[in-house]
Amino acid sequence: MSHPQSYEILLVPGFAEDTTDAPESGGAIRSAVVAATGETGASGYPRYAGEGIVADIDPATRSVEALLVDGAELSYGLSARVKERNTGTRAES
Repeated sequence: MSHPQSYEILLVPGFAEDTTDAPESGGAIRSAVVAATGETGASGYPRYAGEGIVADIDPATRSVEALLVDGAELSYGLSARVKERNTGTRAES
């Protein structure tokens, strides 16, 4: 596969347009390492899963296109951030 094999997903309160100020794991309400499943999600992007989180992530933009947390959609007021594990870069969805 040409896309990353794992990411760290950070669930943070609120919404911030400026992703350069993304909090480290300590600022997240919850974080999870998700690994590529080899499947494509309903969104058409690669699916990642781990630690109760299932996400379809666009590898080009590192945007979360679909997300389930413990089998449910993300609660209002929370935002998902993606942190690539090998480079330390983040993006918000």
